[in-house]
Amino acid sequence: MEKVFFVLGDSPPHRVQSPSSIQTFNQCQRKYFYSYVEKLPTVPSVATTRGAIAHSVLEHFFDVSLEGVSWENCSSKFKQVVQELLVREWVSHKSEFDSFALLQEEQVALFEETLHMVFGWVDQFVQRLAAQGGDVSSAFRALTPVREVNYQSAKWHARGVIDVIEEFGGKVRVMDYKTSNHTNIDEYRLQLGIYALLYFEKHGRLPDAAGVYFLRANQTHFVNVDDELLERARQEILKIHEHTQSLEKHRYPRHISYLCKWSTGQCDFYDHCRADPD
Repeated sequence: MEKVFFVLGDSPPHRVQSPSSIQTFNQCQRKYFYSYVEKLPTVPSVATTRGAIAHSVLEHFFDVSLEGVSWENCSSKFKQVVQELLVREWVSHKSEFDSFALLQEEQVALFEETLHMVFGWVDQFVQRLAAQGGDVSSAFRALTPVREVNYQSAKWHARGVIDVIEEFGGKVRVMDYKTSNHTNIDEYRLQLGIYALLYFEKHGRLPDAAGVYFLRANQTHFVNVDDELLERARQEILKIHEHTQSLEKHRYPRHISYLCKWSTGQCDFYDHCRADPD
């Protein structure tokens, strides 16, 4: 989880906010307090670990050697690459998977589902590659994005790590990967708006598009990048700065909802919150 920090020289100090910290605040202010003010430790989950693995696989995919890759074999070659990357990442996260106490068949099913996700993404990528035309290497280089870019704005005291920035045909797209069940782009409108705002602050122009690769559903959805999107991002950033100056817990009320505890898990701070007097 992204952590906030203080910017020196400002009075009063502003925490530097991120899409995840703002989302946490909007879901439950007490959870925000535990995570970003008290900085209580969190534990990995199956969902967050699998998400990190999928992100890493797609990030490193673009470092692949293109020797021997042709239009005839590029799909199979690329799927072999992502499968090898996935195996490597899975092994490197073995201790985390062991801590989840999953049955062997559950781990196998999770691996196969994740492999299916990245295979679906490869299919989409090959389609875009073919649309470029020319030779495979040139098309691949043209579609290779800037990856894992850390943007910070001193003006807005905000930051965000953009998964991919794609530039081709004179157009710029800021994109995020999601492995969740949900494909409702409206749930990610604020996150994408903050990314667009950060991009605008740095480059002096808006991205032409902002969207999400929903890996589980093998779908790609976009939001309109316009003044309305940026204005909402600005207002949400201002709102959270206004409401998070205090270090006093009682100023961060609990919000009891289905996000406290559900059938397969619970909030990282569920037990602490229940035992913590107001």
